[in-house]
Amino acid sequence: MLTFAILIPLLASLVLAFVPLGEVASRWTATGAAALSLVALVIVWAGGGDGFRAVAEVPWIPTLGIAWRVGVDGMSLALALMSALIFVAATAWPLKLHDARAYYAWMAFLAGVSIGLFVTLDLIVFYVFFDLSLVGMYFLIGRWGHGDAQHAALKFFVYTLAGSLLILIGIIVLALNMPTLTFDMRAMIDSPPLAAAGMVPGLVFLAFVIGFGIKTPVFPVHTWLPPAHVNAPGPASAILAGVLLKMGTYGLIRIPLQMMPDTFARWALPLAIVGVISILWGSIVAFAQDNLKRRIAYTSVNHMGYTVLGIAVAGSALGSETARQLAMTGAVVEMIAHGLITGALFLIAGAVWQRTGDYHLPNFGGLAGPAPRLTGAATLAAFASLGLPGLAGFVAELHIFLGAFGVYPWLAAIGLLGILITAALFLRMLRQMFFGDLPKERAGFTDLDRTETALLAGVLILVVLIGIWPTWLLSLIDAASLIPTPGAGG
Repeated sequence: MLTFAILIPLLASLVLAFVPLGEVASRWTATGAAALSLVALVIVWAGGGDGFRAVAEVPWIPTLGIAWRVGVDGMSLALALMSALIFVAATAWPLKLHDARAYYAWMAFLAGVSIGLFVTLDLIVFYVFFDLSLVGMYFLIGRWGHGDAQHAALKFFVYTLAGSLLILIGIIVLALNMPTLTFDMRAMIDSPPLAAAGMVPGLVFLAFVIGFGIKTPVFPVHTWLPPAHVNAPGPASAILAGVLLKMGTYGLIRIPLQMMPDTFARWALPLAIVGVISILWGSIVAFAQDNLKRRIAYTSVNHMGYTVLGIAVAGSALGSETARQLAMTGAVVEMIAHGLITGALFLIAGAVWQRTGDYHLPNFGGLAGPAPRLTGAATLAAFASLGLPGLAGFVAELHIFLGAFGVYPWLAAIGLLGILITAALFLRMLRQMFFGDLPKERAGFTDLDRTETALLAGVLILVVLIGIWPTWLLSLIDAASLIPTPGAGG
């Protein structure tokens, strides 16, 4: 089933590349492929199981210990499900396009490699999918973006490719230190290959943190993100924020935390400090932005900072096991919540651009009158992003801060300031866009159509469901299984 979930979008991208389909047929081919992947992942979820499930393995390069290995635990299955849902919404989102068939071919390609990254159990295949995701997003931004799209796409590609090379170096060192050469994630998690002491483990850990930190992104390696978002089409921004950024934090958990637990524990405090700096920096800079997309982009730095803080707390050797498990649960829920919420916000920003060709917030106001559905969706997404109780963001941040106060209480207290600033920036955004007088040039502004409304509703219903009844997601994640036993090595 997992191989099916990867291959169906990739096959759809080949069909779209070579079969001359029209725009509508291309759109629904790519959407249907993403939907079939989602169905396959739901079937895996319904099958239940503990640890890695739905495992399949086919040798690829036996002399190097490389194989087509797929399987999911609760964390990777939750992220794959969320990714497939975001791809369904983003691909089906109505958009005015040139060369629509190529656009949807790249969307389907990106869906396949993104899902593949979360379900593979081989580090080389993980790296291949990581790099292929850069290629897909590069073309979506560069060919179908606006403004200085080509420069933004180049900056995105160069930054994240540099990070991926550091990740590759770390992967090679881990594999060479295994008793038998292998890139099997399960083997490295069960028997961490590097001792905690010495310079080499510290350098490998630093390579992973920088590589995945660029992808996440965290301060100060975040500067590629705002131009990529501002110049990308709305659905591509939804995928970039909702799916691709999660590859960074997923990688931090899966590789350095689980495969180098003792080294991670040694450096958990500096990583937690980076997370808190990202929380504050992202929120403060976002508050100062007058560009709608740039504001949302910087809130991603803020929210991914929460995730990094939770991961650092989970991997520390301090505090109680309960506190670390709470932090890990919060980090994974934050990835899911941020993917859904910020994905919805970027789709909303895309709808605004389609109607006005403008993101400058002072040029708006009074849209609540002509666009009540857009106003409702934006308000719900904004309140979810600022952490309002009863919505998904609150569940994630509550777990993170409960865990953080049990391990690094002074960092947790500082990080709470980010929530206050985030609330202020989203309330200010809602006031600027939807309240007050409607400018004359916005007199013809139209509300969301039925397709846009249905797609946003599908995403935001989950945001509400996680907020009021999170048990199903928390039991799926099973944070206790993600935290390695102290002293396991690495």
